[in-house]
Amino acid sequence: MAEPLWIGVDLGTQSVRALAVDGEGRQVAAASRPLTGRRDGPRHEQDPAAWWRLTAEALAELTAALAGRPVGALAVCATSGTVLLTDADGTPRTPGMMYDDTRAGALAAEAQEAGAVLWSRLGYRMQPAWALPKLLWWRETGQLTGGARLAHQPDVIAARLVGHPVASDSSHALKTGYDLIAGGWPAAILDALRLDPATLPAVVRPGSTLGTVAAEAAEITGLPVGTPVIAGMTDGCAAQLAAGALDIGQWNAVLGTTLAFKGVSAALPHDPTGAVYSHRAPHGDLWLPGGASSTGAGAVRALFPDADLAALTSEAARVTKVPVCYPLVGEGERFPFVLPTARGFLGDGPLAADGDAATVFAAVCTGVAHVERLSFALLAQAGADVGGPVAFTGGGARNDWWNQLRCDMLGVPVWLPDNPEPALGMAVLAAGAVSGDIPLAARRLVRVRRTLQPDPDRTAALLPGYHAFVDALAARGWLDPRLAEHPG
Repeated sequence: MAEPLWIGVDLGTQSVRALAVDGEGRQVAAASRPLTGRRDGPRHEQDPAAWWRLTAEALAELTAALAGRPVGALAVCATSGTVLLTDADGTPRTPGMMYDDTRAGALAAEAQEAGAVLWSRLGYRMQPAWALPKLLWWRETGQLTGGARLAHQPDVIAARLVGHPVASDSSHALKTGYDLIAGGWPAAILDALRLDPATLPAVVRPGSTLGTVAAEAAEITGLPVGTPVIAGMTDGCAAQLAAGALDIGQWNAVLGTTLAFKGVSAALPHDPTGAVYSHRAPHGDLWLPGGASSTGAGAVRALFPDADLAALTSEAARVTKVPVCYPLVGEGERFPFVLPTARGFLGDGPLAADGDAATVFAAVCTGVAHVERLSFALLAQAGADVGGPVAFTGGGARNDWWNQLRCDMLGVPVWLPDNPEPALGMAVLAAGAVSGDIPLAARRLVRVRRTLQPDPDRTAALLPGYHAFVDALAARGWLDPRLAEHPG
């Protein structure tokens, strides 16, 4: 018999994407469909019926291209904090309230106060766009009646595939207040918030089998009846799986508009500032700590919207005197420090494209590398193993000069995955769940296009600029004193 293929589905903000790979991680087929939503001030909604219709269409196109080849399993990831209410049978009652919908923001303080001790142990603070405040909003608007149930975005797809309501995975349930330490919904906190536990779904570990593809879904999607449907993870965790960062000390640094981090730790890190929070790993007794800075490649797009970036990179590589830069566009930082009033700066002035373009570009890229090194210093201080190596992904990882600068700044080996998309991460999870060895599945399915080694001499030459950057943040009072004194 032919070796089975593994399917991952990524239900994102703007599209749903389905991907099938073989046992060596080679893409066999892919299909996608666009998603649309409705925005009105702080509100952002999508139609759950469209989630299923478009996912089914993408899967049907995908399976047609597979020409009958066997499918081992599939898993689904989605946006973190996107929830809806359903009937007891899984029929949606409400639109999907998206991950960045902040209509319930005023209720975040109530959620934080009720669970402050647990949230502190888990290393985070309840945020305005998280799912638990949204559940409180439905409480306040009288919608938690008549058997209403909360569901997370991927639950809608999994339920339609298997033909009945399914458990949520603990990764998507984190922002709804699930206790990752005890492994259950926190009864005392729910009681304090006047929430009926029956409103919340059962929760299983990512990688658990939720059921198998039922006949009705098989007819619509082309998936074979009986194909295992595996509990997934959030899109950020899925991207980490796709990057292959699954062993202790390994990390995935995603440089897109912002700069996000996910890694693997043997123990639950603790950061009293609330910048670091952790998911449970789908394998072993491990944790996936991380955080997301508001800085990143968005500063390049903001300052150089029409520039020839290849030419600008060549010029920046020759700049010898790089001013200190904190490359934040807009206002507010969340990692490696939490400060709603933080603003970007370049030298002694605000962040702007004034002056020599190559020098400003070099300063922005170096500033991102400084934020990255400081972020790993915070993670180490919180108790995470940051020995590396690190996988670089995101749009910024297409710039070879910037990659080597970041590698030298960190002083650890780097690898560049060939296809670090969340859908591949779900294919990895599906394969690993069936084989019983998720890290081995990642080593087989994640293909690396290039590896980088740090230059110790350049690392040493870059450190004075990094310490000047830390001093500039500390002088503004933005850093926790412990991090300012021991920034790595």
